[in-house]
Amino acid sequence: MILSAFWPFYQFLWTIFFFTMFLVGFWCIFMFFGLVIPLWLTEGLKEYFGKVKPFDPEDIRRKKMYEQEGVEVIFNEPKGNGPFIHDHGHHH
Repeated sequence: MILSAFWPFYQFLWTIFFFTMFLVGFWCIFMFFGLVIPLWLTEGLKEYFGKVKPFDPEDIRRKKMYEQEGVEVIFNEPKGNGPFIHDHGHHH
């Protein structure tokens, strides 16, 4: 079989790929110039010059169950192996 037998569909796939990558490229450019650079020039410089408190990733981290306010954790250290799918065959 030669590739030219698939030519119309092959051309169609490359066209779809080209337009998809074209849109992705423009999206990246617009996000960089429309979002990232403005953030650097506003929030970033404010933090750099001490106008706002430094960003702390702990503030936005998803809190573990026992760290949450008003949550009581009853079973924090379960014992045993549990009903795991791939648990059969190798028991310790």
